[in-house]
Amino acid sequence: MTNAIRNITIIAHVDHGKTTMIDSLMKQSGSFRENEIVEERLMDSGELEKERGITILAKPASINWKDSRINIIDTPGHRDFAAEVERVLNMADGALLLIDSAEGVMPQTKFVLAKALKQGLRPIVIINKLDRLDQRADEVLDETFDLFVSLDANEKQLDFPVLYASGRSGWASKEIDGPK
Repeated sequence: MTNAIRNITIIAHVDHGKTTMIDSLMKQSGSFRENEIVEERLMDSGELEKERGITILAKPASINWKDSRINIIDTPGHRDFAAEVERVLNMADGALLLIDSAEGVMPQTKFVLAKALKQGLRPIVIINKLDRLDQRADEVLDETFDLFVSLDANEKQLDFPVLYASGRSGWASKEIDGPK
């Protein structure tokens, strides 16, 4: 039986890998049987979402970890659906801020981070897509820190945890060169 429920939202600019990351977390958490075939982008269940390849409505996925149930809420990255992100941030206990290791900080990154900081959240930064040949994770981390500063993050928020990841390859690590 779980003792705690945590609501964690995953926020980012469009196409920075939120849905792929959640799909990977679900597969690794044992949420599916070994013989079960799971399509990619299982979080994007609406017809329009599948057609456009973007998340339009926020959706939760639950995983059990130790004695906690973690509800991970996938949010839209496209600016047209920003109100949906704000709604979810109001009920979140925490946030994962995904940033593409090649594209870096983008306009929607700034928007979603500003909203998370205003809610008093202390996002975990995930530099994603480290499997890209054009990744520039060190520069992106510097850009991210500068963004936190420009948004008047408090001292605790500026001391954000960082993970490096490839949602598509299914790994995350505290080390930039991946899991050992």
